[in-house]
Amino acid sequence: MGAVEGGVDVLVVGAGVAGLACAQDLVAAGVRVRVLEASDGVGGRMRTDVRDGFRLDRGFQVVNTSYPQMKRRMDLRALRLRPFTPAVLLATPRGRVRFADPTRAPRQAADLLPGRLASMRDLAGLVLMTGRDLLTPPSGLKRAPDRTTRTALADAAIGEELVETLFRPFLSGVFLEEELETSSRFFHLVWRSMLRGTLCLPEEGVAAVPEQMAAALPEGTVRLGTPVERLTEAGALTAYGDEVPASLVVVAAGPSAATALLHGLDVPPTRSVTTYYHAAPASPLGEPTLLVDTARRVLNTVVLSEVSPAYAPRGRSLVATSVLGADDRPGAEAELRAVLAELYGTDTDRWEPVAAYPVAEALPAMVPPWPLTRTSRHSLGRYVCGDYRATGSVQGAMASGARAAREVLADLRV
Repeated sequence: MGAVEGGVDVLVVGAGVAGLACAQDLVAAGVRVRVLEASDGVGGRMRTDVRDGFRLDRGFQVVNTSYPQMKRRMDLRALRLRPFTPAVLLATPRGRVRFADPTRAPRQAADLLPGRLASMRDLAGLVLMTGRDLLTPPSGLKRAPDRTTRTALADAAIGEELVETLFRPFLSGVFLEEELETSSRFFHLVWRSMLRGTLCLPEEGVAAVPEQMAAALPEGTVRLGTPVERLTEAGALTAYGDEVPASLVVVAAGPSAATALLHGLDVPPTRSVTTYYHAAPASPLGEPTLLVDTARRVLNTVVLSEVSPAYAPRGRSLVATSVLGADDRPGAEAELRAVLAELYGTDTDRWEPVAAYPVAEALPAMVPPWPLTRTSRHSLGRYVCGDYRATGSVQGAMASGARAAREVLADLRV
């Protein structure tokens, strides 16, 4: 396809996956689109830096192959996805316990026998809830009463022991909150997606997802290094004093940036996280499996070079560990290494800190009642999209962008 020249019909502010999904659908409908991105690359939070041979995602992220938007938009084979094992290792006071999917990894499911991970009663509740989520269509889960995740687990007859051993520490890393106060509708959709899909990483980092999306747009659609200072009646004014004309503008920026451009925009509180990267001389865990701390000193930790060897130079291993909050205290990294020595059962004195990424607006706080989707229309000719307008996930961000495109197209027809 040729370059985008002359005027445009729709201006999209922000080249994260929400903005790129919106642009893709508008272009497919024959609309002339321009995407303005303030930074030097596409992806928003979904970026990957390369430093000294290590691939560093800007915060620990995964790709779920069951996400409908991923299946619709992406050439998954071209991403060269590398899977995690269908299991989670739980570091407990009595040692590691493995929670594995018995349908995919039956040989790893011994800890699901009664009395190891949980009681027979709790396991029965888990099986019933899992079967229901697996077989219920998404539309059914979306219509269910919305409560907290903790309430939903109690209603499923899952007792406190299993909640504290598995669900609370594991879901803290998914929802970025420790009290299981996230919408039960979202929890059941997430649980279903994990049962039906495979958690993976693109071989060369999560940035491969938005980069593939951007490459599918006509040449010249995306302009990098072009921050938007404010919206105008005629379109948008960049920080360099240039006005980009467009009758319709879609703001696909994060919550703070969006509220600066769209006055009166209602945004939810957000959750923050910090991901630390360490280089180790040898892999402390010889498998691509998430390790979760039931004492909740960290959200999770994983040897990324076991998932994809391309994440580290030959002869080195890359360990990613996430903690709740934007934690940049002096001494935090040394404290974390001491915890990792215990979790991995190895000496971490020779581990080298590579980078730390505090992510201030990592996820929306999805407390019930949480609308799983909401209109993109903000005011006449002005629209907004992002995961905080749907669900805090790659699926939610793309779906919000798709909804914005549908509503823009409907208004253009009118």
